[in-house]
Amino acid sequence: MKIRAPDPPLSDGVITLRQWTDADAPAVADACRDPEIAHWIDDIPAPYTRADARTYISTARRGWKDGSLWAFAVTDLATEEVLGSCGIGWQDRVQSVAEIGYWVRSQTRGRGIATRAVRLASRWALDACGVQRLQLRADTQNAASLRVAERAGFHREGVLRSIRYSHRQQRRVDFAIFSLLPGETPPE
Repeated sequence: MKIRAPDPPLSDGVITLRQWTDADAPAVADACRDPEIAHWIDDIPAPYTRADARTYISTARRGWKDGSLWAFAVTDLATEEVLGSCGIGWQDRVQSVAEIGYWVRSQTRGRGIATRAVRLASRWALDACGVQRLQLRADTQNAASLRVAERAGFHREGVLRSIRYSHRQQRRVDFAIFSLLPGETPPE
């Protein structure tokens, strides 16, 4: 099944989820230089450049074409400012299991933007894309990510212990695993 980007883009009246464009590269580069994002996303290049941002956007486009990744720019509906990113990728196509991930710019944290983006993208994936189980991994030491998963309506299934080592944090990373199934509509 070929998944097409939603047209019109997904929106909840506050934010919009749309495909990435080349014009977004400066906003991506700025956001990914944020030490908070670099702290939680270990494989981000440091320093992060516009070339890295263009690669990120190019990868997002390729994902839409080959159906492996549905990556959205999270934007402010009124100003069209890029606030973050939300993406869904297949974990197991046969079982229709996908995983959702996100990041938001520092100036948007604490405003519920990540939760809104995860809710919108989750509804779309479960309702329009044939996803039968949507998973979200949250570092057990990242309280904000744990809150986003819970507020977006995901159910905690357990903890995946020490699957990787974070060189930036100098520790093994444990992930809380959350899931959402069709019919378990994320709250408004």
